[in-house]
Formats: sequence, C-alpha cells, structure tokens
Amino acid sequence: MRAVITGGAGFLGSHLCEKLLDDSWDVLCVDNLVTGAEQNISHLLANQHFRVQKHDASLYIDVPGPVDYVLHFASPASPVDYARLPIQTLKVGALGTHNSLGLAMAKKAKFLLASTSECYGDPLVSPQPETYWGNVNPIGPRGVYDEAKRYAEAMTMAYHRWHGVDTRIVRIFNTYGPRMRLNDGRALPNFIYQALTGAPITVYGDGSQTRSFCYVSDLIEGIYRLMQSDEHLPTNIGNPREITILEFAQQVKTLTGSASEIVFKPLPQDDPKQRCPDITKARTILSWEPRVTLEEGLRVTLDYFKAQIEEMKRGQGQRGGGEQKTKS
Repeated sequence: MRAVITGGAGFLGSHLCEKLLDDSWDVLCVDNLVTGAEQNISHLLANQHFRVQKHDASLYIDVPGPVDYVLHFASPASPVDYARLPIQTLKVGALGTHNSLGLAMAKKAKFLLASTSECYGDPLVSPQPETYWGNVNPIGPRGVYDEAKRYAEAMTMAYHRWHGVDTRIVRIFNTYGPRMRLNDGRALPNFIYQALTGAPITVYGDGSQTRSFCYVSDLIEGIYRLMQSDEHLPTNIGNPREITILEFAQQVKTLTGSASEIVFKPLPQDDPKQRCPDITKARTILSWEPRVTLEEGLRVTLDYFKAQIEEMKRGQGQRGGGEQKTKS
C-alpha cells in the first residue's frame, strides 16, 4: 500500500507517517514546512519506504506512480498559526483539499480528510455529536480555520457524491503528545512550557471553559481504523473525558512541581466554552475508544517537553558562547 500524506511533517502527520511505515506501507510526505518541522520526520528518513516532497498543497500536486490512499492533513491548526497565516489557512482548506481530492480521483485512491472539532464552533450542544451542525462565526478571528475545514468537508462530500471518490472525514478533537511545538499556542503546550520555565500559567477567562484531551497514539489508531472502514460521513475521534481549563492548569502545575502562579486574562473572541466529543459512532462502527489516561499521556509529553527545553537552552548557550568569542 502506498499513501500520500499532505502535512506529513506536522505533529499529527508525522505520527501517521510513522504508523503506516510500521505497518509496511510506502509513504510520501508532502509538506511545505510552514508549520511542520523536519525534526518530526528526521528519524524516518533512513526508511527505504519513506519519501519527502517539499511542496505547498495549495498548488497542484504531482505524484508519479500508483497511490492507494491520499490523506490530507496540511493546514495550520493552532490559533497562533491561523491568526498569523489567515490566507494560507483558507487556501490549504479550499485549494489544498481540491488538489488532494483531484490526486485521489486521478489515482483511483481512497481519500481521508483531517477535519476538526472546530467545525462545531462555540457549541450550543455538549457533548458534540456528528449530527450537530455547529455554531460558527464565519467572520470572527477563528473563522478562517473553522470555515476552511467546513468547506473542506463540503468539498470532500461533493467529490464522493459526484465523482464517486471513496472518502473519509475525521473530526479531530484536542490531541496532545510528543512533537507538539513549544510555541504551539494551545492550552496544553502553553501550560507545560510555562510551568517548566517558571513563567506564570496563563488561563483565559475564568477557566470554567472545558476541553477534552486525547493522547496522540489513541487518535492515530482511531484514524487508522476509520481508513479501513466504509464510513463516508464525518466521524468524531477524541477523548470524551471533559475537564475545565482551570482544573487542567492546576493538574499541570502539580505534575511538574512548578511554583508558577496561575494568572487570568480576557477570553479570546469566539473561544469555545465547551469542547467534548460524542464518540458513540466511533465506538459503534470502529470499535474504538481512547486507552491512554490523561495522567499517563501527560507524563510522556512532559518528558518530551523537558528534553525540548534543554535542547533549546543548549542552543541558546552555544549561540551566546559564539557571540562572546566573536566580541573578544
């Protein structure tokens, strides 16, 4: 089996590349490295079944040879990224999805779209089932991401219904684990980074808004099962254990043994007050549910972040030493 994964050097994309390679797939990673990172896939480069094509999925995608599966994961995915890259976010959701679907149709390949729980916006229903149409502000600061993904879902279903492309749509809820960026901008990396560096832990609003966190290996397993299924309509994959942001900040502080103070700042516009998946469908048709507890996943993620911070400090020290030597 051969898969093309757009955004394959990103947090989730790199774990998916690894999963397919472990199952003896050939994998072509397509990524322009705007938010992805070479270090996420550097350990895969020695694998003879792995190839990398540096390319923007918003442009025509040319892949020689047969392809069995196209998995479209290319997109900025954190509020920091899509606030900084609003046009690129819209383009990869629209043009990138179009190009990826075109590749799947040309190769007679199956297709999977990485969509998002952000399609539900600031939900009026919780937990969110796939049948809920959402409460999205299309012109708000988060609209570039929310609407890009909603459009991508519509495009995917149009190709399925009109062209007969064999498609899947996964709605991904908050996911965490190794290879998240320190400056990702989302609650979990923010809290861990702030706790480990002694900076104030920033909670937006009063912290009563909720999130649910799924460990990355559980998410990838759910996606893999969805790939093997015959389900064409959107499917939630996430952890239904709901926790308030304030409780989560306190848990991170306790786990890290940090003396950081928890501080409160104004809630960003359109920030969802609740985010929790209804995974009845995934349980029923995929026999899937998350296995890794938040406590277990946080310990592994914490070790990864500690190593990243140490590496960052070493890099700063080396640069500082070099500058000092030059001055002398």
